[in-house]
Amino acid sequence: MQISSNFDSGNINVIEAKDPANILLEINKDNGSDFYQWFHFKLHNNERVEHTIKITNAGQSAYVEGWQDYQAVASYDRENWFRVPTTFDGQNLTISHLPEFDSVYFAYFQPYSYERHQDLIHQAQLDIDCELQVLGQTLDGRDMSLLKIGEEGEGKKTVWLTARQHPGETMAEWFMEGFIDRLLDEDDGIARSLLNKAVFYLVPNMNPDGSVRGHLRTNAIGVNLNREWQSPSMENSPEVFLVTEKMKETGVDMHLDIHGDEALPYNFVAGCEGCPSYDERHKALEDSFKEVLLAITPEFQDDEGYDKDEPGQANLTVGSNWVGETFKCLAYTIEMPFKDNALLPDYSVGWSGERSAIFGRDVLTAIHHVVEDLR
Repeated sequence: MQISSNFDSGNINVIEAKDPANILLEINKDNGSDFYQWFHFKLHNNERVEHTIKITNAGQSAYVEGWQDYQAVASYDRENWFRVPTTFDGQNLTISHLPEFDSVYFAYFQPYSYERHQDLIHQAQLDIDCELQVLGQTLDGRDMSLLKIGEEGEGKKTVWLTARQHPGETMAEWFMEGFIDRLLDEDDGIARSLLNKAVFYLVPNMNPDGSVRGHLRTNAIGVNLNREWQSPSMENSPEVFLVTEKMKETGVDMHLDIHGDEALPYNFVAGCEGCPSYDERHKALEDSFKEVLLAITPEFQDDEGYDKDEPGQANLTVGSNWVGETFKCLAYTIEMPFKDNALLPDYSVGWSGERSAIFGRDVLTAIHHVVEDLR
């Protein structure tokens, strides 16, 4: 029996792996921080017997509530992922699985590889409406890539989307894949209409270093990028620094920052209610955006989510808060579940990369309905 994680986004430490009925593992912390929750490993074993895999340090992970009612994902071909029986006793996360083939992958959520990221941005650049820009490099020397879709013109709005500040939230880049695919579909009326009214600046992966390293929440040196927006630096958070500099150059009329939530089994948004400049106009834009999403997809809801900030009490180091306040614009954090959408459950796959991509396509419709009112 062999267990390995020496691959893109791999993360696991083997404590004991001699008996299939008692495999003991632990998740490695993000480099330079105490955050950990993301795991991704491969089990190779020719025996067709029940395997009991215990992640022994789950009880001290970053978001322990995330393990309640959680089911891990597995795949034989790295394309099709399914949920496997998983329990949590307060300390150990136990995965039970009887392999049908010699080798099987397990992960916290359906991975989105760095190679797929490269395919996404380079296939997009082939479209006549798309330009692939490199803003600079990360601490590990990877490109900070930006897709500019559409052309500037008088009266056109500037719409920004950023995703995967927290690298373990892979559903965010699946969302972006669906969003980009629809936006570049010349036969889609919503997309064609939007590109007549707006220019899009899209960062499908804000944290490529953490993604490759198998981190949950931080960049190469353990910095949580979504707490860096008020004062980013090339030394600690070049990812945010480069994006904010570009935002200052282009201006921002709307910003969506795409994330995943470990604990809540719903799709929801978090707005700018606590920003000092928040007013009735801002509230009306937020409400309009949510109303459209509620009307077009049962995957979205607005009853469950984060507590709203008190007036003037927003944390302006957070991306959507900083953008909303700096540019006085509609800015939302969009959250998707690691578990499932409890309002529309799929017991085989739970919430998935494919469902995230469809949700990304739906969000394009919501933008279309508010774009003319952004300024």
